[in-house]
Amino acid sequence: MDSLVRHGVKHIFGYPGGAILPIYDELYRFEAAGHLQHILVRHEQGAAHAADAYARATGKVGVCFATSGPGATNLVTGIATAHMDSIPMVVVTGQVPRGAIGTDAFQETDIYGITLPIVKHSYVVRDPKYVGRIVAEAFHIASSGRPGPVLIDIPKDVGLEECDYVPVAPGTVKLPGYRPTVKGNPRQINQALQLIREAKQPLLYVGGGAIASGAHAEIKELAEHFHLPVTTTLMGKGAFDEHHPLSVGMLGMHGTAYANFAVSECDLLIAVGARFDDRVTGKLDEFAQRAKVIHIDIDPAEVGKNRAPDVPIVGDVRQVLLDLLRRCQETGDVVNRDRTQPWLNRIARWRQDYPLTVPHPDNAISPQEAIVEVGNQAPDAYYTTDVGQHQMWAAQFLKNGPRRWISSAGLGTMGYGVPAAMGAKVALPEEQVICISGDASFAMNLQELGTLAQYGLAVKTVIINNGWQGMVRQWQQAFYGERYSASNMEVGMPDIPLLCQAYGIKGIVVKEREQMKQAIAEMLAHPGPVVLDVRVTRDENCYPMVAPGKNNAQMVGLPEQVQKETAVDVIFCTNCGAKNTSSNSFCPHCGTKL
Repeated sequence: MDSLVRHGVKHIFGYPGGAILPIYDELYRFEAAGHLQHILVRHEQGAAHAADAYARATGKVGVCFATSGPGATNLVTGIATAHMDSIPMVVVTGQVPRGAIGTDAFQETDIYGITLPIVKHSYVVRDPKYVGRIVAEAFHIASSGRPGPVLIDIPKDVGLEECDYVPVAPGTVKLPGYRPTVKGNPRQINQALQLIREAKQPLLYVGGGAIASGAHAEIKELAEHFHLPVTTTLMGKGAFDEHHPLSVGMLGMHGTAYANFAVSECDLLIAVGARFDDRVTGKLDEFAQRAKVIHIDIDPAEVGKNRAPDVPIVGDVRQVLLDLLRRCQETGDVVNRDRTQPWLNRIARWRQDYPLTVPHPDNAISPQEAIVEVGNQAPDAYYTTDVGQHQMWAAQFLKNGPRRWISSAGLGTMGYGVPAAMGAKVALPEEQVICISGDASFAMNLQELGTLAQYGLAVKTVIINNGWQGMVRQWQQAFYGERYSASNMEVGMPDIPLLCQAYGIKGIVVKEREQMKQAIAEMLAHPGPVVLDVRVTRDENCYPMVAPGKNNAQMVGLPEQVQKETAVDVIFCTNCGAKNTSSNSFCPHCGTKL
C-alpha cells in the first residue's frame, strides 16, 4: 500500500475476497488515514474497466484489485481490453498461499499463466521483501514505451508475512534489457521530411499512440505547416480537432466517405501511432495502394507488421514530431501551400457530396439525432461508449477533445461503457461524464449502477435502445439472408425507470422526438447519476460501411451512383476533384490530364 501511494495512486477499484484480505486489511488503514480511496465495484470486470478508463482520461496508471480464482478470472476481459488498446494499468490479485499453489486449492487459478498473452509483464510475489521493487517496476513498465497492463499476483501468506520493507522511489527503476526507443533516427526523420515536402496528396493517419504520447499540439502544428489533411482511427479520436478544416474525421469500416476516399487516393500516408488495424484497412493489399508510407510508432513490432513502410521511424510519437518540426525550422522550410491545395479541394468536394447524414423519420427518433443532440448540449463532456452501432454513430457525430473519447476499440468489449464512465468520473469529479450505450451492451454490466449510487457518481448514461444487438442485426441483414439468430433483445428488456428506482437513482424514458431535447437537458441538470432510455427506430443501419473483403473506397450505404462508380476504375481529377472513368484521358470539367 505504501508503494502504491508513493507512485501517486489516489483511487483503487476492486472487490475483496479471501486470498486478498491481508491487503484489504492494510487498505482499511490507508483509506482511514486519507491516503487514497477504494471504490467498491459490483463485479471485478467493472473494476478493470474503471481502472482502464481512469488511465485513458488522465494519462496516469489505473489500479484495480481482485481476489484469487473467480475474482482474478473476472478481470481477464478488462485486462485484454486494456492490452489491445495499450492502456497503462497495474492489476493486483490475491493468490492461494505459496504452499498450496499447484494443488487445486480452493479458489486457485493460475492467473499468471492465464493472462500471459494479454499483459505487458507479470509477477508472482514469492518474498514480501521484494514488493517495493516489484510495484516500482510494474508502474515503470506499464507507463513507459508502449503502455499496457501489468499483473502482480500475491499469495495470501506473502500478504500476512512480516518483512524488512525497502521502499523504491518512482523513476529510480533500471531494468537491463528494457529500454524503449524514444528518439527517432535523424536520418529517417530527414527522409520523412523530404517525402512530406514532395507529396501532392498527403494524408496524416493518426492512431491511439498520439493520445498516449500527448502529441496533440505537434500533430496540429505539422498539419497546419504542411497543409496536411488529418484522419484518425477510433483510438485516435481527440488527437486532432475535428472542427478544424483539415480534419476528415475517422476512417475505416464505419469512417467517413471522404476519409476513406482520401486514404484510397493519397500519394503519401503518414501513420502516426497507428497499427494498420483490419477495421481501418479493409482489404489490406488495396489499402492506400498508391501511397508511399511513413510509419511512426514506439513499438518496433508494429512497424512493418501489416504494411511495409518506405520510411520506418521507431520512437515516441511526440518526440519524433518535435524533432521533425525542429528540423523544419533549422532548414528554414518554406512550404508551397499551392502544392496540396488541389488535393484539399478534392477532399472538400467529397465532403460536400458524401456527408454524414442524420435521418429524421416521421413519428420516431433516429439513433443519430439522439447522439447529435447529446453532443450539442454537452460538447465538452468526457464520453465513454459501449460497443456496436451506437459506438460507431457516436464516433461519427461527436467531436471530442484530447482524452475525452473513451471506447473499447481493439477488443470491442460490450459492457465497457458504464464502468468506464465510473472510472473517468472518479478521476475527474468536476467534469461531465456521459456514457453512450446500447440496450444489449448496457445489460452486461448494469450492476455497476450500485457503485454509482453508493459513491454518488453523477455519470449520465444514454441508452440508444432499438431492441436489438444492433450491429449483429445489421450484419445478419446484410450478409446472412436476414436470419436474425439470437439478436433480438426485446423480451426480457428491463424497465429502466423501475431498475433505476431499485438502485435509488434517476431513470428517464423518451419515446417521442418532442420529449428528447428537454429530457437530455433534465438528465444533464440532475446532480446525481441518471440513465436515459431513448427508444429509437429499430431498423436503422450504420453507414457508410466497408464490407468484409472490400477496399475502403467500396462502401455500402453511399448513394447508388457512388456504389456503381466504385465497381469500375474511377479517377478523381487532381485539379478540380471531379470523378472520371479510366477511359477519359483528360478531365471534361477542367481539361487537366488524368
